Amino acid sequence: MSDYAAAAARYIAAWNETDTEARAKAVAGAWTEDGGYTDPLATVTGHEDIAAVIAGAQQMFPGYVFTLGGAVDGHHDTMRFTWHLGPEGATEPVVVGFDVAVLAEDGRIQRVYGFLDKVPA
Repeated sequence: MSDYAAAAARYIAAWNETDTEARAKAVAGAWTEDGGYTDPLATVTGHEDIAAVIAGAQQMFPGYVFTLGGAVDGHHDTMRFTWHLGPEGATEPVVVGFDVAVLAEDGRIQRVYGFLDKVPA
């Protein structure tokens, strides 16, 4: 099966890409064409809508970066990982989440189910 760490790295890179065109390419590289994303704030399908959710998060938290919060775990076609969002180099993230993703045969994401474990008041 796919390299889970590489898939998670592509995912995080897409969330950190601030250039619109480069973000569209990063999303296409991370998700299948019919890929989807669901968290408590959004449910979307397709590259354009996923990129729009990412842009919205960047507007909500300008200048913040996403990082992996630990090791990526997986089995079969499913992986899970914790992510952090905060100012670059910060010792304490502002937001912490946990995502479960289902991968396609080519290693791209078919579906992400996101959970928010820590959010600002």
